[in-house]
Amino acid sequence: MSSTADSQKRFEDYAYVLDYLAHGKAGISKGVFRAEPLVQLMGETYFTLLEATPRSGSILSQGMRVYIGKEQPRQVISHILGRVNYNDLTPAAKAELPFVIEEAIKNNEVRFVNFFNTAHAVTPRMHSLELIPGIGKKYAWTILDMRERHPFQNLQDVRERTQLPDPVKLLVRRIMEELTEEDPKYRLFTRPP
Repeated sequence: MSSTADSQKRFEDYAYVLDYLAHGKAGISKGVFRAEPLVQLMGETYFTLLEATPRSGSILSQGMRVYIGKEQPRQVISHILGRVNYNDLTPAAKAELPFVIEEAIKNNEVRFVNFFNTAHAVTPRMHSLELIPGIGKKYAWTILDMRERHPFQNLQDVRERTQLPDPVKLLVRRIMEELTEEDPKYRLFTRPP
């Protein structure tokens, strides 16, 4: 499992726009309506689902990568309202989520190649590689054998040397599982609520 599972507070520096609600949205309790513009985001590092308010005059589009960190002034996002669950996302945000996860994986390829190069067992009978949909014991052993011979250089290298179907798509499926399950037993890439 990744270090994201520890209890230390971690914050996102960049996020992807899942949906932009120019006129706000209805709240959960008794039809409360939030009339200010609202943005639903997915963090790039921990895949944190967030809601935020944009700066006045900001032009946002789905899939857009925006700075949300604390180290420098934010150009597009005014402030983060807080974390949300998958079920709090709009239908448009839910539809966009797999595409922005894929983009985040491609933009952070080194991190995910490192996962294939360093993943370890989570129990005596199960390897963390097996938590990736589409990777069973056979593929897990192939990955372990290939990385022992020579570490993987990129995700295309993982695909070619192991004959694994598209690793990016498999990683997207795993991250989606972690974001949509109420309380996943193992978290490889996301942080707990």
